[in-house]
Amino acid sequence: MYYQKVAYVVRRVPLRGIKMAIQRGLLLIAGSVLIGLGYSMFQIPFGIVSGGITGVGIILNHLWAWPVGLFTLMMNLPLILIGYRALGGWRFVFATLFSITLSSLSIDFFTMHPLVTEPITEDRLLSSIYAGLIVGIGGGLVYRGGGNPGGTAILGRMIEQKTGLPLSQGYLYVDGLIILVGGVVFGWEIVLLGLLVVFLGGLATDFALEGVSTVRTATIVTDKPEQLSQALMAGLQKGVSYWSMTGGYSGQSRTMLFCTIQRPQVNDLKHIVAMVDPYAFLVIGNAYQALGSQFSRLRR
Repeated sequence: MYYQKVAYVVRRVPLRGIKMAIQRGLLLIAGSVLIGLGYSMFQIPFGIVSGGITGVGIILNHLWAWPVGLFTLMMNLPLILIGYRALGGWRFVFATLFSITLSSLSIDFFTMHPLVTEPITEDRLLSSIYAGLIVGIGGGLVYRGGGNPGGTAILGRMIEQKTGLPLSQGYLYVDGLIILVGGVVFGWEIVLLGLLVVFLGGLATDFALEGVSTVRTATIVTDKPEQLSQALMAGLQKGVSYWSMTGGYSGQSRTMLFCTIQRPQVNDLKHIVAMVDPYAFLVIGNAYQALGSQFSRLRR
């Protein structure tokens, strides 16, 4: 029996590895193509500089007609070496090189394609909004695939790991100078549009990377812990944890309950708490994912 279990695990591990590799590859491809589309359709035609190596490429393309994608690819090579140790070793290098190469080729291909050389819209503000959303979502998919969109995004990711700053803030710090140079070349209105692209791109990246917030956490301070925990478990079919605590203002000993629920269950939770203990103190918070127990199974 023992050897049968071992053989089963050995058979399963390679299959899981292949499946995960395919999923990561598809995420890298989809994200890289979206990045290329966002730049070629909404930024390059209007000279919207949103920082990064590609932003420098847009400036040089305007001044000397250099291909944006080719310049981006060439300038990213030394940055990949810088991020080699900090961001995952050879696995990072291969995934990032793949995504950068594909996105750079996509930029030049879609820029030269007849359907893309004519802008979809003449509105710069609308182009900035869609550029931020599309490029941001593409970057988030690349991150989920284990890669990096490259350029100053590598530096932004390193700042996030070292300081804990969100990617959106890291982009602002790293790309601010490049946006200012773009303002000198294209006009100061471009600075405002570029900052909008960076802000929306950071939000879209975080959204694509972390997903939609579908769960909520509830913290409840109550004098009826047993009755309330039993009512919550019966009514919501979710586990409840609780521990004793002392109020800092009142000095009274009370009990704090904690549970994680699905977003549609928030009103049911409020109703149950109000029925059992209308004097309880309830705080509901956002959470992006819940894994294990009654939620999605943890995967290696």
